[in-house]
Amino acid sequence: MITFEELEEIITVVKNLHGYDISGYTRSSLKRRVTRIMELNKLNLSGLKAKLINQPGFSIYFLQEITVNVTEMFRDPEFYKALKTDVFPYLATYPHIKLWSAGCSTGEEVYSLAILLKEAEIYQRSFIYGTDINSKVLEKAKRGIYSLIKVREYSENFIKTDPKSSLSDYYTAMYNAATINNSLKKNILFSMHSLVSDGVFNEFQLITCRNVLIYFDTDLQDRVLDLFYHSLCHLGFLCLGSKESLINYKHAAKFKIVNKKHNIYQKIG
Repeated sequence: MITFEELEEIITVVKNLHGYDISGYTRSSLKRRVTRIMELNKLNLSGLKAKLINQPGFSIYFLQEITVNVTEMFRDPEFYKALKTDVFPYLATYPHIKLWSAGCSTGEEVYSLAILLKEAEIYQRSFIYGTDINSKVLEKAKRGIYSLIKVREYSENFIKTDPKSSLSDYYTAMYNAATINNSLKKNILFSMHSLVSDGVFNEFQLITCRNVLIYFDTDLQDRVLDLFYHSLCHLGFLCLGSKESLINYKHAAKFKIVNKKHNIYQKIG
């Protein structure tokens, strides 16, 4: 297993040779993911460094493995119910609604949001940006093709949100796969964006970034929250994961807690 001292060497190699700064990730999370990469590829420290330095394409694979996040449709159904009751009535007052799913991974959260917007009859005036640093997961998100076994599990989550329809209304099943309907994709854009190094690219009524900040250290969390603060319109909403909050954020007073249990906040300052 890699030591924390050796981990710092890898962080330096990645930054100096490839220009990507992973120093803001929590060391425990990084150590776990780097160790997994080494085990999968049967590498020791020197072997890992050699591949990062000399093998074209390995650094892309390395970063994809470091940054991948697990996701599912309607993960934590109670959160989505809270969105419907606490946030959507406000969103419905806007003529145009822009949403940003940051760290969207393979797109399940983006499509979950799109379905809720459809059910609330505000999808037509909404546009969702799904962003991630990982190009591999974004390609899967753009395709919108998921295992039918997984989608059946997602359907159980969806039912718990008290929907008006069935999840099957929003995809086409063929063999062992489910493809998200084009009518749901048309107001969605998936693109690369680094929370570590990229800046504000639009103004949003709603930003969701759930279960991403937990992998970042305190300094990087603050920088990312600054990015979200400056990306939100006045009275815009920010949704964080179950183990995340604004409690230690320097501008916490500029947000109102909308739903404490599900970490939904509204920018008021």
